[in-house]
Amino acid sequence: MNSRGVVVAYSPDPLLHASEHERASLFEFARRLAALKGYAFDGAYEPARHCPERVYFVPACTLVGEAAAALGIRGPDDLFGGVVPHAFVATKAISHPLVAADAAASPGWNPAFAQRVGDAVLAGYTAFSMDDALRAGLRLLRRGPARIKPVRAAGGRGQSVVRDASQLQRQLDAMDPREIESHGLVLEEDLSDVRTFSVGQVTVGGLIASYFGVQRLTRNNRGDEVFGGSDLTVARGGLDELLALGVAADIRCAIEQARRYDAAVHECFPGFFASRKNYDVARGRDAAGHERSGVLEQSWRVGGATGPEIAALEVFRKDPGRKLVRASSVEVFGDSPPPPPGAIVIFRGIDSHVGRLTKYTVVERDVHTR
Repeated sequence: MNSRGVVVAYSPDPLLHASEHERASLFEFARRLAALKGYAFDGAYEPARHCPERVYFVPACTLVGEAAAALGIRGPDDLFGGVVPHAFVATKAISHPLVAADAAASPGWNPAFAQRVGDAVLAGYTAFSMDDALRAGLRLLRRGPARIKPVRAAGGRGQSVVRDASQLQRQLDAMDPREIESHGLVLEEDLSDVRTFSVGQVTVGGLIASYFGVQRLTRNNRGDEVFGGSDLTVARGGLDELLALGVAADIRCAIEQARRYDAAVHECFPGFFASRKNYDVARGRDAAGHERSGVLEQSWRVGGATGPEIAALEVFRKDPGRKLVRASSVEVFGDSPPPPPGAIVIFRGIDSHVGRLTKYTVVERDVHTR
């Protein structure tokens, strides 16, 4: 075992992260993070083999306080990801208020969050009962179409758009009331002509990098539109260094909204900390044609932008004078040409869950800003 420590991949429930490409991604990210920290990579976490005091975790999901503490995770230097005081804080559920003061709520719910985050999110509600979901949906429909979002689904999976009360009722009738009661359901205004930005920050081994990016969509092997990658602009340092690049007005708005959302989490949910923060910010037009922008959700775990995040940290580690990196993640389903020369290939093969898939990262070599 490395005298300084080891890095391990960790999944609290391996059955939830059992696909080949997810496992390959988690292990590849952990290997590269180990190199960044000067640690050894030691595979998957095994309690009998690993001493918590010398372990840096790369979890497949955001961890909850007590479970994280049992692993010896006390702060952001102990993991690549985040820790929350309550499970719902790691989901879309925290982003919106309840529909009324008498609405059902999860233990630990803090109504101050919605007040603190304000218009940094889109109009919407979180519901923890079928009745409240119906109330919230009917209220939203007065503004225009409403999007129904299961809070534990990622990448837009399971979402639907309703345009009237009968569609709303049918969608709710098809859902499991126990899932809503246990984890919540988000109902949110639906936008058209949407662009989705990523805003984030990672801190590893004394290095800090912050970024904005634009997400791309692709078609999976079933023909569904899904996440296809992100093109990131990464600055050494914090969000102020990122803003100093002279970004466009829509990017600046997304960065400021992500910053406000992040500050609200820290203020309203004591015990939260993270070394990897990613916020998806949507910009589009509402039913009245007005331009709207807001944080859709947060990610305090490895995700679609993690390949470029780590690649940027590797560049900054190798070249202390480098201030800016542009890097992209790419996900291609089905048959595809080989990745370009110099690409960092994370997975290329057949996944038993999603079929043929290629995932890789590319770094622009000709960014001269120092």
